Amino acid sequence: MNDTTNMKPKGQRIALFLAFALVLVGMVNTLPEIPGLQAWAREITGIPFLRISGFPQEFFFPPLFVLMMVIVALDASLHRSWRVSRPKRAWLGAALDIGLVVAALLGALGFWIEIDSVCLIDQITGERARLIADALERSEGLIPGITLEAEVPACQARLGIWALPLLFTIILLFFLYNIRVWGLPLVIVASVVVLYTVVTALIWVFGLSDNNFFLTKLGADGGDAMAAAVQKATNVFITPDGFMGRFMEIIINQVFPYVVLGALFGSSAGGTSLIKLAVRVTRNLRGGPAHAAIVSSAMFGTITGGPVTNVLSTGRLTIPMMRRNGFSPQFAGGVEAAASSGGQIMPPVMGIAAFVLVALTAVPYTKVITAAFIPAIAFFFSIFLAVMFQARREKVEPMRDIPDDLIMGRQDWRNLWIIFLPILAILFLLLGNKDAIGQSWLAALLPQVLVQTIVNAAGDAVSAGWWAVAILLPLMFLDPETRAKPSKVLVALGEGGILISRLFLLLFAVSIIAAFLNESGLTGELTRAVTSWLAQVSSVHVFGFEIRIVGGVYLMVALISAMVCAILLGMGMPTVPAYVNVALLLGPLLAQLGVSFFTANMFVFYFAVASAITPPVAVAAFAAASITRTEPMRTAISAVRVGIVMFTIPFVFAWYPELLLIPEAVTITDEAGRRVLMDGYTGQTDYGALAVLLCRLLIALYLIASALARFDQATLKPWEIMLRLLAAILVLWKAPLVFIAGGALAILLVAAHGFQASRAGKQLPSSG
Repeated sequence: MNDTTNMKPKGQRIALFLAFALVLVGMVNTLPEIPGLQAWAREITGIPFLRISGFPQEFFFPPLFVLMMVIVALDASLHRSWRVSRPKRAWLGAALDIGLVVAALLGALGFWIEIDSVCLIDQITGERARLIADALERSEGLIPGITLEAEVPACQARLGIWALPLLFTIILLFFLYNIRVWGLPLVIVASVVVLYTVVTALIWVFGLSDNNFFLTKLGADGGDAMAAAVQKATNVFITPDGFMGRFMEIIINQVFPYVVLGALFGSSAGGTSLIKLAVRVTRNLRGGPAHAAIVSSAMFGTITGGPVTNVLSTGRLTIPMMRRNGFSPQFAGGVEAAASSGGQIMPPVMGIAAFVLVALTAVPYTKVITAAFIPAIAFFFSIFLAVMFQARREKVEPMRDIPDDLIMGRQDWRNLWIIFLPILAILFLLLGNKDAIGQSWLAALLPQVLVQTIVNAAGDAVSAGWWAVAILLPLMFLDPETRAKPSKVLVALGEGGILISRLFLLLFAVSIIAAFLNESGLTGELTRAVTSWLAQVSSVHVFGFEIRIVGGVYLMVALISAMVCAILLGMGMPTVPAYVNVALLLGPLLAQLGVSFFTANMFVFYFAVASAITPPVAVAAFAAASITRTEPMRTAISAVRVGIVMFTIPFVFAWYPELLLIPEAVTITDEAGRRVLMDGYTGQTDYGALAVLLCRLLIALYLIASALARFDQATLKPWEIMLRLLAAILVLWKAPLVFIAGGALAILLVAAHGFQASRAGKQLPSSG
């Protein structure tokens, strides 16, 4: 495709070509509804039920499953790696590469054999045709002269006991390549879940314990242990929690265009021009380069959705820029890591994890980005404050004169279209109202077919992403380098396909966790145990003090537990598995304690994002440290200090779910299983109360940011830091008298500090 591609090993070049084919097929599958296109294709081909997009999952997913694993085996080949590092084991690497592909093929065949809508072996033997004919014959006898649609017969020929060794062979090989591509932490968690399920099943079979945590749902399937085990293994193949269930549906049918969009953005010239624009806008601010890093990382990160990718893309320009303007290397790396991680919570795209959130909560994507808006703005505002205080502390002066390599040229202004037009298209389509668009000025200016196409895409996240890709592809040729080497676009598309294949490998491990947790029943047992404990216990003792567990203390205990689990489980792994692991375990528990299911998932989602900057395994901070060439842990600590609000905002919207702006955030399930509004909420936004809450939040953010920087107008004394943190807590307290007192304390602290700093500033010249 180009010189860089030709330098790659042959296997990786083949993987790139196959990945490009994967992208083409996937983009066709997610093709938005275009009026008349389906009918035209059927007329041309003469096939009455032809589908040119939205292919049936039971037939479409298995071939793509195999194709993606072929791409992974070629791109991350153990044979190629060991041929250099361990020549004597090269044959084993080749066997494992082939084994991965064979396992994927057998997994696809197993799915087709077991799923009732296909029944592959029955199709081959003719048994399925006979069963359908019998069903039709029975239906004709119900009402004379009328034939009803026959029921779908269950598969007769199944994998049977072979499902068990096949499943565990697939898991073993896929976990091995997960370690190679994504690292060890995720596989450790998944392996523990699998081992727990198997061990508890054996404990039940041999009657070794009657403890509920050492039993599994196998016991509910009767006394035949082998039949129950075979059924559970079969479920992993065909149920929504299985490896061809909802997580594959997320990759193939929902997030696919956005992964392609991120790959194209990553290879475009728009990112550099965006950084130059941010520098131009912020050059008169004392923290100019750092502010520029925040803006560019937020905008770039919302598309890529990956903190490490974002750091390595924008950080190569922004970190040296911050260093050049006087910031310490640790702080520069910390700002970039925190801002890049925050890109995952920044609408309108938010990365793949947001689509998983949509799938797990069944809340429309447009509402998810609405809910994410205020917390995201609060987070990036807090980073702005952290930079401002640090700039004052380190006496960083405004840049004013922009270095030659960061001056906006005419081509840079053109390149900005590459960034902004696709994002604007996404916003327009996501937030657009179908009826309003159909009756707007567009209907008068544009052809009816085009207007109807826009109406069909309005409000649909997948269509918005698809059209953003369609708009971006020609825009990329605004860049002279792309026009000189058009193959760059093809390579970017191929790399998008490789990333999709790797993401599926990642989600395979997540699906195994979900499936085995479901089959073991651990989540339900954990929820019952904790809620029962909270119902019985009346107090806890901490450092000799008795704390009564009443009211909101129940919720606080659960929220802190969820925070710790999300951070611990998220160490060293991407946001998606970190979020899903904790959401599956603790989401139901939080929902039982008075938080809406959506808010509980948003809470866990935020801490999964925060795990990218949390020591000791802060992957985003470590990526930034590779650019600053400083000690990684100090960069991680600096990133936490800068991005501390990512750890506090979730608690704020857990207590004040109205900040999420959508009815689902204040809707819970009562004891009768009905969806009801939480006490004190009407489902409508009270803009007056929201404005007051936002003012309180801004005051709290100011106090927290200055306290952590240990600087405001001048250096803060230790007692000032403690009082500011206390005031921040009081300002956000629910009781009106308490938050009013907190506001008064905040005003007093800031005013007194400003007065003292002003006096010190006036006395300074006379003392010199």
